[in-house]
Amino acid sequence: MQHDDVAKQLQELYAVPFGGKASGRYRIPEKLVRDMMGRKRLYPEDRTALARALFERGFVLIDMDSFFVVMSANSFVNYRRVGKETLPH
Repeated sequence: MQHDDVAKQLQELYAVPFGGKASGRYRIPEKLVRDMMGRKRLYPEDRTALARALFERGFVLIDMDSFFVVMSANSFVNYRRVGKETLPH
């Protein structure tokens, strides 16, 4: 399966109720992503292509080595911003 196809499936999972929540961020085992892609291994190029395909759809893929986290890119909009004056001198 192509990266964009898997990204679409991961995007759709965001809206599916599971784990006691109606929708939202989730974690998915690397093995399950490999299965979705029909691969025995995920290479750095695969991880990058999948992350880019998800980002184009408005989501962020965070690689945690043994699992991935999928979050909406909008989750980061209200984070505190560091300005130059905040940095140590």
